[in-house]
Amino acid sequence: MSRVLSPQEIAERSLIKTYRKSLWNPFIAAVKRYELVSPGDHIAVCISGGKDSMVLAKLMQELQKHTEHPFSLTFLVMDPGYNPENRALIEENTRRLGIPVTIFESDIFDVTVQVDKNPCYLCARMRRGCLYAKAQELGCNKIALGHHLSDVIETTLLGLFYGAQVQTMPPKLHSKNFPGMELIRPLYCVHEDAIIAWRNYNELRFLQCACRFTEARDASGDGIGESKRQEMKLLLRELKKTNPNIEKSIFRAVHGVQLDTFPGFKYRGKAHSFLEFYHDDSGFLPEDG
Repeated sequence: MSRVLSPQEIAERSLIKTYRKSLWNPFIAAVKRYELVSPGDHIAVCISGGKDSMVLAKLMQELQKHTEHPFSLTFLVMDPGYNPENRALIEENTRRLGIPVTIFESDIFDVTVQVDKNPCYLCARMRRGCLYAKAQELGCNKIALGHHLSDVIETTLLGLFYGAQVQTMPPKLHSKNFPGMELIRPLYCVHEDAIIAWRNYNELRFLQCACRFTEARDASGDGIGESKRQEMKLLLRELKKTNPNIEKSIFRAVHGVQLDTFPGFKYRGKAHSFLEFYHDDSGFLPEDG
């Protein structure tokens, strides 16, 4: 008689087998393509309690098991002011999935709830700063966040439609405020639909953002709500009806930007015009400095 698997074992096996093509393979592709993990790294995997960060934690655990280049992991949970029920849900899910977390508290929700303009942006910035600081205190050199391919595409559209700029979310970046620290996004090639499928397959219930600014989304019943990012999700749903490959096309586009067709661009924060290089055959990008 075969042994009955635990929920943790089922979840882990489903990553490698059931969702190998849609989760494990794109995850490994991103780690390799963007050189996200190096031997000797100490990575703080940041867990918000949502589906994305939870699947990231499990994938990083599996990578650590199977890699030939050892690295260390710390699973970091910041409590920004969750109510007791939400805190308990995070703790229960991490126990069920076998994720040994380090939890620390902050007062971010108390601060951002008093802000009328861009509270979500402020919350994200404050969260990241707290995570960097705690990770550095624990001896980590990188933090890993759960942004996925769908986030990349939505961010690109948001910048174009509402930010008046063509920009996207990079797979990794150096911290400006915490020297020696780096941010990585190992789910960069993973579509959100695959994460949702894995969650449903394992009958898991994860935390939403858990602040009052997302109540409209949660009450809507369709996971969309009224935010600009959710507006992008709806737009993509409609566009996929006539062009099923539109997300792949956008994702490839951000990897193949043709700078010499743009009348203007920014490089390392400095604005440039195509006129600077119009008669120059020696090269397009300016020299550093």
